[in-house]
Amino acid sequence: MKINRLDQLVLTVKDIQTTLDFYTQVLGMESVTFGEGRVALVYGRQKINLHQLGNEFEPKASQVASGSADLCFANCKRAFPFGRPFYRGY
Repeated sequence: MKINRLDQLVLTVKDIQTTLDFYTQVLGMESVTFGEGRVALVYGRQKINLHQLGNEFEPKASQVASGSADLCFANCKRAFPFGRPFYRGY
């Protein structure tokens, strides 16, 4: 398997608006809304998806807590020859 790039980082947060305010006003990132009300922060070619604690989107981390994070790598081929994705416990 060859990793091409970091696809996205996901932060699980207690309060999305407070998080957006900090990252946009203090760090200068931009916020975007996509899909069915999903929110992300973008800077350059990077994206941080925000999940509201208790109202996460799938796939999500197996042990969700406020302040926890998970990340997604982009690759050209399946990670495992038997086709199991990482978020299923790997």
